Amino acid sequence: QVQLVESGGGLVQAGGSLRLSCAASSTIFRIMNMGWYRQAPGKERELVATITSGVTVTSEGRTNYADFAKGRFTISRDNAKNTVYLQMHTLVLEDTGVYYCKATTLGGDYWGQGTQVTVSS
Repeated sequence: QVQLVESGGGLVQAGGSLRLSCAASSTIFRIMNMGWYRQAPGKERELVATITSGVTVTSEGRTNYADFAKGRFTISRDNAKNTVYLQMHTLVLEDTGVYYCKATTLGGDYWGQGTQVTVSS
């Protein structure tokens, strides 16, 4: 069982920045692929960014971003702290939503409870 706890959300003005954190309670964090997703009111949950596990040197830390996140958001991980981050810059109103952390393991997918991000004008 993997438990994920997100933090770092809040209210920010358009153009501002936030850094989200997701702490995993698992000794296998290093080999889990991690991702951030978001869900705006009335919309489907969508991918924000993913980062691969550290199983091999060649596979560790490969990132993938949704088009809206490219150039503004950065996903990273600290395997020593069992934590994945999402640094967000130049936030716009459309970035408002609940941001979820997801862990992908051989045993299945796990989700956090989400953290609210609200961008105001």
